[in-house]
Amino acid sequence: VPGSGKMATSASSKLSKAVKQQYMELPQGGKVQAMYIWIDGTGEGLRCKTRTLDCEPKTIEDLPEWNFDGSSTYQSEGSNSDMYLIPAVMFRDPFRKDPNKLVFCEVLKYNRKPAETNLRQSCKQIMGMVEQHHPWFGMEQEYTILGTDGHPFGWPSNGFPGPQGPYYCGVGADKAYGRDIVEAHYRACLYAGVQICGTNAEVMPAQWEFQVGPCEGINMGDHLWVARFILHRVCEDFGVVVSFDPKPIPGNWNGAGCHTNFSTKEMREAGGLKVIEESIERLAKRHMYHIRAYDPKGGLDNARRLTGHHETSNIDEFSAGVANRGASIRIPRTVGQEKKGYFEDRRPSANCDPYRVTEALVRTCLLKEEDDEPTDYNK
Repeated sequence: VPGSGKMATSASSKLSKAVKQQYMELPQGGKVQAMYIWIDGTGEGLRCKTRTLDCEPKTIEDLPEWNFDGSSTYQSEGSNSDMYLIPAVMFRDPFRKDPNKLVFCEVLKYNRKPAETNLRQSCKQIMGMVEQHHPWFGMEQEYTILGTDGHPFGWPSNGFPGPQGPYYCGVGADKAYGRDIVEAHYRACLYAGVQICGTNAEVMPAQWEFQVGPCEGINMGDHLWVARFILHRVCEDFGVVVSFDPKPIPGNWNGAGCHTNFSTKEMREAGGLKVIEESIERLAKRHMYHIRAYDPKGGLDNARRLTGHHETSNIDEFSAGVANRGASIRIPRTVGQEKKGYFEDRRPSANCDPYRVTEALVRTCLLKEEDDEPTDYNK
């Protein structure tokens, strides 16, 4: 309620968790609950539904295909609305616990072609073409915790917290807003088998970051999407909302990105800095293609974030530098010293599709594409 100093949290979060726990402790009778998860027609939203399996699936092949009504997920028209769910990766379910599963799926249309927002299939093909280079990725997912009224979590209901400065990696009730969510999410990801490798409080209060990686090839997109799903689900339990909007609060506040660290076998070996510099030259020549690939609205979302202020580069200009947080591409200082390692692309937006981002990096740096449009290798 604005003005009352009360946080806006959901009604369901106020239901008795002790009563729920009583039911969750009942035995399952040998059955397994498999929650199928997919990306909806917005390219950002996640959907899920559950089915019962007779025994615990050991591999992805043990999971049946399924379907759903695409007309309710912005994915098809009502007259021909069945879409196929094709299981792609399986994780342990941290909410229902073993032997239950989370099943991340690809979406196919009625004609078995990938849905418009199924960018996994194309990414998988491209990653298959560069396996010998062993491309590694690490993505730094920034996000903002909001009340159900859209107001940042813990912010005064009328006005703003003190200016940025004390919050980044902060500790204390006046500096860290919502750590319970961060801790719950981290442990849930570890339980699930997601390659989460760290977390920290970010520059804006109620803004946090988790990192996933290093992941090779297609695994990067798989693990980041499932980590996002788990975060949405954890926030639901606490009655709050997670936003991946790249600029949730206009004005003098940091936006939210998804910095992407990238290396190949060659870059990680002695003298790899030369390979990194060659890749950066390729990226410099293809800046606008990457900007279009780095948020779901073809660059419009990032235009609100990449202003050249608040530790960002300007969206219209490409820049690179050692240890420079205002550049499009940052070479970490240790990489400059050791002359090998990785580089960080700071342009992807918090709501980017990791399949599209990792695919774009591979196309430009490894397949050496130069055109404004991606090459079609199926022709």
